[in-house]
Amino acid sequence: MNTVADLHQQVRRQFPSIAGLADRFHEKRWEGMVDEVGEYAWFEALADALNDEMRRQVPFDQHRAVFQMLARAYASGSDEVRGCIDVSFVENLFWTVSSAKSLPYWERLPPALKQLYVDFHRREP
Repeated sequence: MNTVADLHQQVRRQFPSIAGLADRFHEKRWEGMVDEVGEYAWFEALADALNDEMRRQVPFDQHRAVFQMLARAYASGSDEVRGCIDVSFVENLFWTVSSAKSLPYWERLPPALKQLYVDFHRREP
């Protein structure tokens, strides 16, 4: 994966349900500026959408594949893709989600994404 635009399109194509939820968070945050802010901001919204799913206690297995795909993209992607996954997605994951509701996701999160989270936050969620 060479560009964030490629990653964005792949997520949208493979995971239309969670991508649609991310679109709603993205549009709400950026209102009339969606086209100007780009894909990096959309990956923040993807984290927001997944955080909302955690709060609603949607089982991890429903979203396992998107986390696995992002972990693979991080492992094999360009510096641009790796930076987006790290800064825009992982750093925003688990935000304002209680420990009890985040635990089922944390326990099953791919190790590479866990490490990025801990490297930034210096703790588990």
